[in-house]
Amino acid sequence: MSDNKNSEMTPEEFQEAVDFMEELADEDSTHREPPANEVEALQRQLHDAEKKALRYQADMDNFRRRARRESEEQLRYATSPLLVDLLDAFDNLQRALESTNTNDAESPVVVGVKMVADQLNGILERHHCKLIESVGQPFDPNLHQAVQMMQSDDQPANHILHELRSGFRLHERVLRPAQVIVSTGSA
Repeated sequence: MSDNKNSEMTPEEFQEAVDFMEELADEDSTHREPPANEVEALQRQLHDAEKKALRYQADMDNFRRRARRESEEQLRYATSPLLVDLLDAFDNLQRALESTNTNDAESPVVVGVKMVADQLNGILERHHCKLIESVGQPFDPNLHQAVQMMQSDDQPANHILHELRSGFRLHERVLRPAQVIVSTGSA
Protein backbone atom coordinates (compact mmCIF):
# COMPACT_ATOMS: atom_id res chain seq x y z
CA MET A 1 0.00 0.00 0.00
CA SER A 2 1.06 3.53 -0.59
CA ASP A 3 1.86 6.15 1.96
CA ASN A 4 -1.03 8.40 0.92
CA LYS A 5 -2.59 10.28 3.76
CA ASN A 6 -6.12 9.39 2.73
CA SER A 7 -5.02 5.72 2.37
CA GLU A 8 -6.41 5.05 -1.08
CA MET A 9 -5.19 2.07 -3.10
CA THR A 10 -3.64 2.27 -6.46
CA PRO A 11 -5.03 0.03 -9.18
CA GLU A 12 -1.93 -2.22 -8.95
CA GLU A 13 -2.31 -2.61 -5.20
CA PHE A 14 -5.98 -3.32 -5.64
CA GLN A 15 -5.20 -6.03 -8.19
CA GLU A 16 -2.61 -7.56 -5.83
CA ALA A 17 -5.19 -7.67 -3.03
CA VAL A 18 -7.76 -9.32 -5.32
CA ASP A 19 -5.22 -11.93 -6.45
CA PHE A 20 -4.23 -12.58 -2.85
CA MET A 21 -7.88 -13.05 -1.81
CA GLU A 22 -8.48 -15.48 -4.69
CA GLU A 23 -5.44 -17.53 -3.64
CA LEU A 24 -6.77 -17.69 -0.07
CA ALA A 25 -10.18 -18.74 -1.34
CA ASP A 26 -8.61 -21.49 -3.48
CA GLU A 27 -6.54 -22.82 -0.55
CA ASP A 28 -9.53 -22.63 1.78
CA SER A 29 -11.75 -24.57 -0.63
CA THR A 30 -9.17 -27.39 -0.97
CA HIS A 31 -9.02 -27.78 2.80
CA ARG A 32 -12.77 -27.75 3.26
CA GLU A 33 -13.80 -30.15 0.54
CA PRO A 34 -11.34 -32.97 -0.17
CA PRO A 35 -11.98 -35.08 -3.25
CA ALA A 36 -14.64 -37.78 -2.85
CA ASN A 37 -12.20 -40.69 -3.18
CA GLU A 38 -10.08 -39.27 -0.34
CA VAL A 39 -13.16 -39.03 1.90
CA GLU A 40 -14.07 -42.63 1.12
CA ALA A 41 -10.51 -43.75 1.87
CA LEU A 42 -10.57 -41.95 5.21
CA GLN A 43 -13.98 -43.45 6.04
CA ARG A 44 -12.66 -46.94 5.25
CA GLN A 45 -9.63 -46.35 7.47
CA LEU A 46 -11.89 -45.15 10.27
CA HIS A 47 -14.17 -48.18 9.86
CA ASP A 48 -11.15 -50.55 9.87
CA ALA A 49 -9.74 -48.84 12.97
CA GLU A 50 -13.10 -49.19 14.74
CA LYS A 51 -13.26 -52.90 13.85
CA LYS A 52 -9.71 -53.43 15.13
CA ALA A 53 -10.51 -51.58 18.36
CA LEU A 54 -13.61 -53.75 18.90
CA ARG A 55 -11.64 -56.91 18.17
CA TYR A 56 -8.88 -55.90 20.61
CA GLN A 57 -11.50 -55.06 23.24
CA ALA A 58 -13.12 -58.48 22.79
CA ASP A 59 -9.71 -60.17 23.00
CA MET A 60 -8.94 -58.31 26.22
CA ASP A 61 -12.31 -59.26 27.71
CA ASN A 62 -11.71 -62.92 26.79
CA PHE A 63 -8.21 -62.78 28.25
CA ARG A 64 -9.50 -61.30 31.52
CA ARG A 65 -12.22 -63.96 31.80
CA ARG A 66 -9.77 -66.76 31.04
CA ALA A 67 -7.19 -65.41 33.51
CA ARG A 68 -9.85 -65.04 36.23
CA ARG A 69 -11.15 -68.57 35.59
CA GLU A 70 -7.62 -70.04 35.68
CA SER A 71 -6.81 -68.13 38.84
CA GLU A 72 -9.98 -69.38 40.54
CA GLU A 73 -9.21 -72.92 39.46
CA GLN A 74 -5.65 -72.70 40.80
CA LEU A 75 -6.97 -71.49 44.14
CA ARG A 76 -9.62 -74.19 44.20
CA TYR A 77 -7.14 -77.00 43.65
CA ALA A 78 -4.10 -75.50 45.39
CA THR A 79 -4.31 -78.01 48.25
CA SER A 80 -4.16 -81.05 45.93
CA PRO A 81 -0.50 -81.98 46.55
CA LEU A 82 -0.88 -81.76 50.34
CA LEU A 83 -4.11 -83.76 50.33
CA VAL A 84 -2.55 -86.50 48.17
CA ASP A 85 0.28 -86.80 50.70
CA LEU A 86 -2.21 -86.96 53.59
CA LEU A 87 -4.10 -89.79 51.87
CA ASP A 88 -1.17 -92.16 52.42
CA ALA A 89 -1.23 -91.42 56.17
CA PHE A 90 -5.01 -91.91 56.14
CA ASP A 91 -4.57 -95.31 54.44
CA ASN A 92 -2.02 -96.39 57.06
CA LEU A 93 -4.35 -95.41 59.90
CA GLN A 94 -7.18 -97.38 58.27
CA ARG A 95 -4.92 -100.42 57.87
CA ALA A 96 -3.91 -100.15 61.52
CA LEU A 97 -7.56 -100.13 62.56
CA GLU A 98 -8.41 -103.08 60.27
CA SER A 99 -5.53 -105.14 61.66
CA THR A 100 -6.76 -104.94 65.26
CA ASN A 101 -8.93 -107.79 66.45
CA THR A 102 -12.22 -107.28 68.21
CA ASN A 103 -10.69 -107.97 71.65
CA ASP A 104 -8.34 -104.98 71.29
CA ALA A 105 -11.11 -102.55 70.22
CA GLU A 106 -11.16 -100.91 73.68
CA SER A 107 -7.39 -100.60 74.09
CA PRO A 108 -6.15 -97.01 74.50
CA VAL A 109 -3.87 -97.32 71.47
CA VAL A 110 -6.71 -98.45 69.19
CA VAL A 111 -8.99 -95.71 70.54
CA GLY A 112 -6.21 -93.14 69.94
CA VAL A 113 -5.59 -94.35 66.36
CA LYS A 114 -9.34 -94.23 65.69
CA MET A 115 -9.50 -90.65 67.01
CA VAL A 116 -6.59 -89.60 64.77
CA ALA A 117 -8.19 -91.33 61.76
CA ASP A 118 -11.51 -89.57 62.43
CA GLN A 119 -9.74 -86.23 62.85
CA LEU A 120 -7.85 -86.71 59.57
CA ASN A 121 -11.09 -87.70 57.83
CA GLY A 122 -12.71 -84.49 59.12
CA ILE A 123 -9.79 -82.41 57.80
CA LEU A 124 -10.11 -84.04 54.38
CA GLU A 125 -13.85 -83.35 54.26
CA ARG A 126 -13.39 -79.72 55.36
CA HIS A 127 -11.10 -79.23 52.40
CA HIS A 128 -13.68 -80.79 50.02
CA CYS A 129 -11.76 -84.05 49.66
CA LYS A 130 -14.47 -86.71 49.49
CA LEU A 131 -14.32 -90.49 49.49
CA ILE A 132 -15.33 -92.21 46.23
CA GLU A 133 -17.99 -94.84 46.89
CA SER A 134 -16.97 -98.10 45.29
CA VAL A 135 -18.27 -101.42 46.65
CA GLY A 136 -21.45 -102.46 44.85
CA GLN A 137 -21.17 -99.64 42.32
CA PRO A 138 -20.73 -100.16 38.56
CA PHE A 139 -17.10 -99.98 37.51
CA ASP A 140 -16.17 -96.51 36.18
CA PRO A 141 -12.64 -96.21 34.74
CA ASN A 142 -12.70 -92.48 35.55
CA LEU A 143 -13.11 -93.21 39.27
CA HIS A 144 -11.77 -96.73 39.73
CA GLN A 145 -8.63 -98.63 38.90
CA ALA A 146 -9.31 -102.33 38.33
CA VAL A 147 -6.58 -104.42 39.91
CA GLN A 148 -8.24 -107.80 39.58
CA MET A 149 -11.38 -109.47 38.28
CA MET A 150 -13.23 -112.27 40.08
CA GLN A 151 -16.32 -114.36 39.57
CA SER A 152 -19.10 -113.56 41.99
CA ASP A 153 -22.68 -114.63 42.58
CA ASP A 154 -23.26 -111.57 44.80
CA GLN A 155 -22.48 -108.84 42.27
CA PRO A 156 -23.41 -108.63 38.56
CA ALA A 157 -20.68 -108.32 35.94
CA ASN A 158 -18.70 -105.07 35.88
CA HIS A 159 -19.66 -104.14 39.44
CA ILE A 160 -17.14 -103.67 42.24
CA LEU A 161 -16.71 -106.54 44.68
CA HIS A 162 -13.97 -105.22 46.98
CA GLU A 163 -12.05 -102.03 47.48
CA LEU A 164 -8.32 -102.50 48.05
CA ARG A 165 -7.49 -98.81 48.41
CA SER A 166 -9.94 -95.95 48.84
CA GLY A 167 -10.29 -93.35 46.12
CA PHE A 168 -10.77 -89.64 46.71
CA ARG A 169 -11.85 -86.64 44.72
CA LEU A 170 -11.31 -82.92 45.31
CA HIS A 171 -14.37 -81.00 44.13
CA GLU A 172 -14.92 -82.59 40.68
CA ARG A 173 -11.36 -83.87 40.12
CA VAL A 174 -10.20 -87.33 41.05
CA LEU A 175 -7.17 -87.04 43.32
CA ARG A 176 -6.66 -90.77 43.49
CA PRO A 177 -8.76 -93.51 41.86
CA ALA A 178 -9.99 -96.34 44.04
CA GLN A 179 -8.16 -99.63 43.51
CA VAL A 180 -10.84 -102.28 43.18
CA ILE A 181 -11.65 -105.88 42.36
CA VAL A 182 -14.34 -106.10 39.70
CA SER A 183 -16.91 -108.86 39.33
CA THR A 184 -17.10 -110.90 36.12
CA GLY A 185 -20.54 -112.17 37.09
CA SER A 186 -21.54 -115.68 38.11
CA ALA A 187 -19.92 -118.77 36.69
